[in-house]
Amino acid sequence: KSSVQTIGEDQIKNPYTELLVLKGHQDIVRFLVQIDDCRFASAGDDGIIFLWNAQTGEKLFELHGHTHKITAITPFSSSDASEEQEHLILTASADRTVIVWDCTSGRQVQKVSCFHSTVKCLTVLQRLDVWLSGGTDLCVWNRKLDLLCKTSHLTDAGISALVELPKNCVAAAVGKELIIFRLIASNDGSEGWNVFEVKRLVDHQDNILSVVSINDLTFVTGSHVGELIVWDALDWTKQASECNFWDSSVQPDVQPEIKLSQSPNETSVQHLTSDEECVFAAVGKGIYVYNLKMKRVIACQRTAHDSSVLHIEKLPNRQLISCSEDGSVRIWELREKQQLPAEPVPTGFFNMWGFGRANKQANQAAKKMQESTPMYFLELVGDLIGHSSAVQMFLYFGELGLATCSADHLIILWKDGEQESRLRSLTLFQKLAQNGDLQIKF
Repeated sequence: KSSVQTIGEDQIKNPYTELLVLKGHQDIVRFLVQIDDCRFASAGDDGIIFLWNAQTGEKLFELHGHTHKITAITPFSSSDASEEQEHLILTASADRTVIVWDCTSGRQVQKVSCFHSTVKCLTVLQRLDVWLSGGTDLCVWNRKLDLLCKTSHLTDAGISALVELPKNCVAAAVGKELIIFRLIASNDGSEGWNVFEVKRLVDHQDNILSVVSINDLTFVTGSHVGELIVWDALDWTKQASECNFWDSSVQPDVQPEIKLSQSPNETSVQHLTSDEECVFAAVGKGIYVYNLKMKRVIACQRTAHDSSVLHIEKLPNRQLISCSEDGSVRIWELREKQQLPAEPVPTGFFNMWGFGRANKQANQAAKKMQESTPMYFLELVGDLIGHSSAVQMFLYFGELGLATCSADHLIILWKDGEQESRLRSLTLFQKLAQNGDLQIKF
């Protein structure tokens, strides 16, 4: 029997009781990106980009230009305050092209076809008004899509993730390595840039799957075998690390369960997100809340879903949303535990109650910390059932609801049922009042 938590039909804290199904894609929908307060774009393996209205579910534009699946997408809006803001998006494809699209007109602005390999990631550096593409090399481009500079061939595997760092630096995940690059303006007075490799960080034991920036001082990486490393964003030193998501010594007397796919799939860090205080990690089938100040996990659900968790986000109201390969989308509430008498401190599995290798002194210190600091747990408060296949990711639009995309080719807009009902009633009363049909009887 599955150990995954279940929830009944009575989901008091789940507002998403209405859904709109958006059709158009012919293959897996892997990406959603927000354009503004009420518009978003979707893209996936069919190579088509759709623009949608998040309030009504209306399809605004269908963008054709790529011949293979989309591999990366990012907003590319202008930052010039003197102009009327342009809403653009950048898309990269397995056809080895990158296209800039105008979201207002739905037109293709420009296309770059000079890549020698597939671009796997895109990032815009607003402070420098340039954008970067990561494949087998790192390229720097200006807003007009002129190639400013590029690195030499890094690896056949290519760059899997990019994150902006202070002092005109970026961190690129290349296999197990994290390479720090610095952009330096040309001395000849032109708009040119040069890119230099300044450091290679080789602390990870397996491929880096997720990178997230916390603030100008810190960023975090997660790997395929469950390593999580907290880095200083200024000098690139390791602030903290945990490589113990999967540890058979946690229960030495229990016979380990034999599985076809052992530890890597169980502990793979698929996605990281953060607020200033915590890192939220999708690890295997579970979700973890890691406090950066305490340097420890303060709450977790080891089996949050039946399959791997693909995406996780923090909501403003102490809630988390996670989605999974099992087709489910779940809402969790981070709640404080009632204080209990201190118990012996276990080790392992992200070293939940301590940090680093445990010994007697560490246990005693952790026990004191447990007595003096609050502990939390994740309570399942909502289960959104609508997709029939893996849910790849989602976007949170506040009062407008939630958008999810899936391998079932669909996008679903989840709406607050009570709010939508009130809006419909208000609209109806307004129409009746305008037509003079509204008569109030006493």
